[in-house]
Amino acid sequence: MNSKVVLVTGAAKRIGASIVRTFHANGYRVLIHAKSSKNEANALRSELNKIRKNSAGTIYADFDSHIETQKLSVAALDYFGRIDVLINNASMFYPSPLLEASPDDWRSLFNSNVKAAFFLSQALTSELKRRKGSIINIIDAHADKPLRNHVLYNMAKSALKSMTKTLSLEMAPHVRVNGISPGAILWPETLERESDEKINQQKVEILDSIPMKRIGSAEDISNLAYFFAEKGQYITGQVIKVDGGRSLG
Repeated sequence: MNSKVVLVTGAAKRIGASIVRTFHANGYRVLIHAKSSKNEANALRSELNKIRKNSAGTIYADFDSHIETQKLSVAALDYFGRIDVLINNASMFYPSPLLEASPDDWRSLFNSNVKAAFFLSQALTSELKRRKGSIINIIDAHADKPLRNHVLYNMAKSALKSMTKTLSLEMAPHVRVNGISPGAILWPETLERESDEKINQQKVEILDSIPMKRIGSAEDISNLAYFFAEKGQYITGQVIKVDGGRSLG
């Protein structure tokens, strides 16, 4: 079996898991990275291996550790013997107001959102060039339209967007590098768990700000990621917003 291999970081659940399922359904072997969601990652691996034997694997790494990030690139390449697509989806997301943000917040938010993505891309450059592969970075609409009280998160995602465009130049013509900026895709887990009036009002306000009057699905992101990897052979350096038109307002 010589099917292509995709490595997806932060892939145990939500958008990451959807990306894994979409690529797997299209014949890819998949590597599921997780940090702490090991039960979910193992369950997803088992689910996919039942569909197609030896087609899914799990790799664990904490991106707060540069050493673990480096080890991940080696382990990923060893697992199936090749990497064709790298999808940098892992992300920490929490408030960091200007007057409260700490060096630990800086480290956590930048490590997960941009540093790990850069050093994984660097480590896998030779392999991706050999395979004429691609890198897809999952950014955020807030890279362009900052979210109040999330100063460091906004900055990190802006850096990831800049990295996408820069690496597309550095790695051309052998590797294509593109980005996806999701808007309201799935409700945040905090909103999913709450049902009080304040939370419901927040949901109403979000929907009112979206021209399409609904949130997106994880599949909206995973289908575009697959398009970038397989169909968009003359596309590089692009960042596409998937936000139902919210960024127009």
